[in-house]
Amino acid sequence: MPTVTFLPRYHKIDVELGCTVLDAAQRAGLNINVVCGGQGKCGKCIVFIQRGKIIFDHQKYAQFFTQDELAQGGCLACTTTIESDIQVLVPDTTLIQEQKILVEGQKTEIEFLPSVKKYYVELNLPTLTDPTPDLSRLLWMIQKNGGPVAEKIYAPLEVLRDIPAILRNSDWKVTGTIALVPGVYRLVDLQKNDTSKRLYGASVDLGTTTVVVYLWDLVNGKVVGVSSNYNRQISCGEDILARVNFARKNGLTKLQVLAAESINLALTTASDTAGIDREDIYEVVVAGNTVMTHILLGIDPAYMISEPYVPVVRRALSVAASRIGITCNSNGGLFVFPAVSDFIGGDVIADILTCGMVDREEISLLIDIGTNFEVVLGNKEWMFSCAGAAGPALEGGEVLFGMRANPGAIERIAINPNTFNTTYSTINNTKPRGICGSGLIDLLAELLRTCVIDRTGRINLGIKNKRIRQGKYFPEVVVTWAKESEIGKDIVITENDIKNLIMSKASIHAACITLMKAADITRHQISKIYFAGAFGNYLNKKNATTIGLIPEIPIEQIENIGNGAVAGANIALINRRKRKALDNIALKIAYIELNAEPTFMDEYTSSSFLPHTDLSLFPNVQRMLDECRLQRE
Repeated sequence: MPTVTFLPRYHKIDVELGCTVLDAAQRAGLNINVVCGGQGKCGKCIVFIQRGKIIFDHQKYAQFFTQDELAQGGCLACTTTIESDIQVLVPDTTLIQEQKILVEGQKTEIEFLPSVKKYYVELNLPTLTDPTPDLSRLLWMIQKNGGPVAEKIYAPLEVLRDIPAILRNSDWKVTGTIALVPGVYRLVDLQKNDTSKRLYGASVDLGTTTVVVYLWDLVNGKVVGVSSNYNRQISCGEDILARVNFARKNGLTKLQVLAAESINLALTTASDTAGIDREDIYEVVVAGNTVMTHILLGIDPAYMISEPYVPVVRRALSVAASRIGITCNSNGGLFVFPAVSDFIGGDVIADILTCGMVDREEISLLIDIGTNFEVVLGNKEWMFSCAGAAGPALEGGEVLFGMRANPGAIERIAINPNTFNTTYSTINNTKPRGICGSGLIDLLAELLRTCVIDRTGRINLGIKNKRIRQGKYFPEVVVTWAKESEIGKDIVITENDIKNLIMSKASIHAACITLMKAADITRHQISKIYFAGAFGNYLNKKNATTIGLIPEIPIEQIENIGNGAVAGANIALINRRKRKALDNIALKIAYIELNAEPTFMDEYTSSSFLPHTDLSLFPNVQRMLDECRLQRE
């Protein structure tokens, strides 16, 4: 078996002949940036072969390299197969960098009504005249101090075993922790003396790429710590499909462990920041997509990616956190949000809870965009939903200089209509290395607004300006010159990039229209459009409308709700009544499978223009385009 040595850190791993460099790197624990899922489309996984024999089609993928890079042994990790012992140099720019992770959700006033509470009690000693059993004595005193009715509290065996010693070693002064779990109150812990002020809970957004944790004081209802990090499953594949395929190859146990480790890492950071012991965390609430929560629970997700796309479970679940490796109180509980379908998961239910559309008569449209997108349309009476592949373009894949929201990514951009010079801002205010999703939306809108591109996305090479030129493969527009960039190259957007962006935005708009037609409503009946998630949070609303990403409604009726998943998890953690309603929300949502919907492809084709084939649906954009044409004439 060939040995692969990854430089500069000298990670070594033995692999079979014909294995790709990407597979070898993932097995070695290196988080290679493969936005396109390893299909050779994004060009982000550039590595340099220092020694050894490989197979790589340099001509096919030449557009991703300079001549110097090819001379130095440059190739794409995802399409390079290993034929002997090799040494591979992995530059830092190829590894997944620190990402701008959205941790903030919408701030709303929620009644503080947690499911876990502590009761400090001082018990009378048993006597010959009062031989009440220890458990009954404890539970009656908890009831007397404002707790649930004693007969409704269940004491598990592991707690029962500890009760006699704890009572007698603490002079009968103890703190009992009661948790409301489905159908019953549960005595989850008993401690010596008064520990009633040490009671915490955690809410978790378990994303495919990132994990966000909020740590709450469940006595006073305040956030005491926030933390985020990458989902460590990335080493097994970037996207959901790759993870499911990894699970199929006897990898489910590893994925489950990595999911738990990712949550534990964030919990540890938040706990250390707050100066608390994780043993005082009694409840963890998790919102995530259906595949992620299945994997976290160790449930095989394989059946969700083939017809008829059936998950194993859709209801909300409560289990002992220790059973899946979450390091909180040894008897602490884990609550997992319900799902609707294979691709409408607990994270979307959390979005719905956050924006409050389920409580209003007015019709709202909710959109959560990542590598995949989810759309929900409805109100308190009904809801339709769908999901699809946004395509990696909006996350920087299939765009030559696209990138994730890492330091150096251009996230805001404007074009001067007279000089075509650009002004932009980058994440962390560093020199530009590429363009992330929000910057790409801005750029597409600005190119349309200045008539550099037409409604099909074609670049107007008739404009005499040095930024607008014929590139080696496609017409292109220079966003920033090499001397200004961190990478020493002109950062450009090509006509092919624009085509990929239009295809991505068309999928999302077509999904919105498909739901609207299913509900027999027009854009005029939509009172609110909500964007959820990191992409939506940093999106320019006007520009999103300009390119036809969403139906045109007044800008003031479009709202970014931030990280709706963690915000919804926060609500479920601190308010047990809201949590109880989650299954009902999930049952209310009808799921439409776009692949089986005959009108979707027609809507997709109509949406594959800027902003749409029918400009009457975008009257404000039509006026802007008319003004642009008059200025150019």
